[in-house]
Amino acid sequence: MAKDEKARAKAQQLKGKVQKEAGRAVGNERMAAKGRAKEAEGDARQAKEKMKDVFKR
Repeated sequence: MAKDEKARAKAQQLKGKVQKEAGRAVGNERMAAKGRAKEAEGDARQAKEKMKDVFKR
């Protein structure tokens, strides 16, 4: 299950990065901001999973 969550976090980070860069490319600041938010949420999810791994050992 942890691998699924890690994969979801990575996917969310990637989606956010793509959306952020697309927003920048077309000059849409709202889209870029939403992308940054998704990317940050993915970072937080990944950090949570890493902390779970630390405490499992």
